[in-house]
Amino acid sequence: MLTFGAAPGNMGASHGGDAMTVPGIDELLAEYERALAHTDGLWTDLTVDELGWRPDADSSAIGWHLLHQPAVAHFMVRNLTVAEPRVDAELERLGDSATPPRERGDLPDAERIATFRGIVADRVRSNLRAVADGDVGPPAQLVVVGRTLLTAVVNHEYQHATWIAEVRSGPLDRPVPDPPTSSLLTMLDGYPIVVPFD
Repeated sequence: MLTFGAAPGNMGASHGGDAMTVPGIDELLAEYERALAHTDGLWTDLTVDELGWRPDADSSAIGWHLLHQPAVAHFMVRNLTVAEPRVDAELERLGDSATPPRERGDLPDAERIATFRGIVADRVRSNLRAVADGDVGPPAQLVVVGRTLLTAVVNHEYQHATWIAEVRSGPLDRPVPDPPTSSLLTMLDGYPIVVPFD
């Protein structure tokens, strides 16, 4: 069991009776930036054809993964921390896991993908910053929600970045940057991941 206490933005925790450090929102936002930069290093130099390449109609292209990451991030943020409208309903539907793979082939151009990703990233930053600063209610409860949410968003970003890297290095025969490293990250089943518990 995790036990939280102290000020909302900097709550310590214990696990199984032993003290442990649970990442705070500031640390997780920094890791989110690292994850976004890692993803950007995997796709911004790709051509339109490379972004849309997939081996068959039942697979997802790199471009789809780039929509899926922010679609999930903003769905979580706007439903769990703040009620705000969708950024782009069309792209969010396309990037939803519920959209069958055969319907994921009509992708937007790179500029629209980048714009969508950038707007969502700004929403994640601003909303989680408000949570960390206590500018929400109930402040302490939302810090717990926000830290859990942001951990999931970071891990999801790295998960799909790993899949993008596999396509980049395999079928596309492109070089791949080294996986990111930080004090929060562990490699688990080949994925960089924040593990907030023992």
